[in-house]
Amino acid sequence: MLTLESFEEASEVVKRVTQETKLVYSKYFSDQTGNRVYLKPENMQITGAYKIRGAYYSISTLSKEEQERGLITASAGNHAQGVAYAAKELGVKAVVVMPVTTPLMKVNRTKSYGAEVILHGEVYDEACEYAYQLAEENGYTFIHPFDDLAVATGQGTIAMEIVKELPLVDYILVPVGGGGLATGVSTLAKMLNPNIRVIGVEPAGANCLQASLEAGEVVTLPTINTIADGTAVKRPGEKIFPYLQKNLDDIITIQDDELIVAFLDMVENHKMIVENSGLLTVAALKHMNVKNKKIVAILSGGNMDVITMSSVVQFGLIQRDRIFTVSVLLPDTPGELVRVSTVVAEMQGNVIKLDHNQFVSTNRSKAVELKITMEAFGTEHKNQIVHALEEHGFKPRVIRTSL
Repeated sequence: MLTLESFEEASEVVKRVTQETKLVYSKYFSDQTGNRVYLKPENMQITGAYKIRGAYYSISTLSKEEQERGLITASAGNHAQGVAYAAKELGVKAVVVMPVTTPLMKVNRTKSYGAEVILHGEVYDEACEYAYQLAEENGYTFIHPFDDLAVATGQGTIAMEIVKELPLVDYILVPVGGGGLATGVSTLAKMLNPNIRVIGVEPAGANCLQASLEAGEVVTLPTINTIADGTAVKRPGEKIFPYLQKNLDDIITIQDDELIVAFLDMVENHKMIVENSGLLTVAALKHMNVKNKKIVAILSGGNMDVITMSSVVQFGLIQRDRIFTVSVLLPDTPGELVRVSTVVAEMQGNVIKLDHNQFVSTNRSKAVELKITMEAFGTEHKNQIVHALEEHGFKPRVIRTSL
């Protein structure tokens, strides 16, 4: 049972391993939404995510015999690092089963804390099933990433810090995968102030909690598909589900494209790296139909590998029309390329790449294709460039691009 006393105890215990993550006021998101928006930067924790809280508190409550048997868990990355780091601090063995799709950075970080890492399964649920099997075969103590009341209690310490720092908070936005963070935060928030509204935020491609709440019971999604790997869970926790039913006020689901835009917003306006699952709450701000409210968005983690980061930035720039490609047909005669580049230069477009295709037509003197990939300041500037090309008779066709 989750109690105020256990949350108070956990709040003191987790201070041994957590960094202080004071709220960051966001003028950018406040201006965008008409609310007072604050960010809770759990991406700044030593393991790069809030998961250290639940892992450390849960392990600290185990008996000496349970600890000495060795620990095992399954995780898409952040809980893995939390367990590995907590086990190292407490001097016990840890084995972590991770999906084969886990970003390399999360795998390497988990190993760096001394844990044995086993890659198994395409998604968390398959990794978890194998971890249970290994626990039974080897006598390990299993530390569940979310369906554990002690873990949820540790995660809920975030709510204690939020309310202490911002007593009159109106809304707390919390990312949802299996539901452990949402359980701890929503339960403690309601204990401290029943008027606080706690909103869970899920990826639309892995909305297992939304489906379960609508069904009135825990259900398993047949498939999941999302770039938010840290919240890519097919089924929420059984033990914590009643708390979620009671204490969560609503669920918002977010499309992957929205996370890409949110990443750019965080990098450009707050100079922070936040992983896709941690960006769920940032993307959800635009879905809040309220004004003049104090809103806290929990940034659950920042463990994103460089390759993923590069891909997200690229697609974000394309989505915002900061990079785009046009195709124009030209006669294959001297001076035509100069005419096109002059128009682009006069409109302050910055050419990144040219692709000249002479074989688009059998009559080269009539038409060859020139694809121009360029930078713009945004949608309005892009449209101005396209319009200028039209005025000069080039009949540009905007096409989907990648760098």
